[in-house]
Amino acid sequence: MSDNHVQIFDTTLRDGEQVPGCKLNTSQKLIIAEKLDLLGVDIIEAGFPVSSPGDFNSVVEISKLVKNATVCGLTRAHENDIKVAAEALTFAKRPRIHTGIGTSESHIKYKFNTTPEKIIERAQAAVKYAKGFVEDVEFYAEDAGRTDNEYLARVCEAVIKSGATVLNIPDTTGYCLPEEYGAKIKYLKENVKGIENVILSCHCHNDLGMATANAISGAINGARQIECTINGIGERAGNTALEEVVMIFKQHPNLNLFTNINSKLLYSTSQLVQEYMGMYVQPNKAVVGDNAFAHSSGIHQDGVIKNRETYEIMDPADVGVTESSIVLTARSGRAALAYRLKHNGYELTKLQLDETYPEFLKFADTNKEINDEDLHIIMEKCQIKA
Repeated sequence: MSDNHVQIFDTTLRDGEQVPGCKLNTSQKLIIAEKLDLLGVDIIEAGFPVSSPGDFNSVVEISKLVKNATVCGLTRAHENDIKVAAEALTFAKRPRIHTGIGTSESHIKYKFNTTPEKIIERAQAAVKYAKGFVEDVEFYAEDAGRTDNEYLARVCEAVIKSGATVLNIPDTTGYCLPEEYGAKIKYLKENVKGIENVILSCHCHNDLGMATANAISGAINGARQIECTINGIGERAGNTALEEVVMIFKQHPNLNLFTNINSKLLYSTSQLVQEYMGMYVQPNKAVVGDNAFAHSSGIHQDGVIKNRETYEIMDPADVGVTESSIVLTARSGRAALAYRLKHNGYELTKLQLDETYPEFLKFADTNKEINDEDLHIIMEKCQIKA
């Protein structure tokens, strides 16, 4: 793998699917998994096999279906979890077991009621046991974002010795600042023996709106896997959004980082996940929201009509959107009105446009948005034919 390649680990079917109301059946999971494989994700976290018979079966069927991506099953640091995950992954061409345990002081004290040393022992035992079933074992240090860096480094070093191939450093509670999270990754890169033999992974939550920023900061500081979901769906406020990560790397070539994602499939994949999960993104959602390439301000519209790059840093076609949208409102100017009228077959002279514009504003002041049917009505009032 190129040192500049950031692997995309998609957990839409595991972390995303556990959101209340977003439960998928096996056939829906298979359709999404096939789309993710086509999209070019490197790892698909297919589910948590021990959690239910349905989830176990979904992981089995996804393992049979996926042709290119690694298929991953989540477990706790329990032998039965790991054994069940291994059984579910039997048919996978590239199986991975994702096991781990909480490492923060809060988790050690209140969740496990144990000691830091015992946590390391349990972590090592889980990785060793998983290694008996598959070669590719990812270890997650739950709540790593709030874990002391020195202790986290000890945990990482121990599980590397036990055979871990990927180290997941989750900001489980979405608490970290980007510079703080990036510094944590940098600290591990510089202080863990054997770190050069494994991949560091970012799994960031969006409780404070910083999931994507934290993941990018992690990659800049040496992480080479980002765990994310389509539309940023996930537990509580959600996860790092896959589409945002992909387009940040694409639009900032100076970072010298890239993914294998076919960005032209981002919008259709987003639409598929929204439809099946019944969880629709807000219109102003970055990259895939309805307004991501829509312009209603007259100043912006005039600029975009003259040259798209004046107000758009991304080409809509790069994410699978047909074209930018010029939305007519009371804030729109003459240039936008003329543009939309031309698309509806009306070629107006400057004089006709000057006469039509006041009528348009009257209409726009009483309607949130002017559609094509409204334009025809306005043209009739102004006695102008297409």
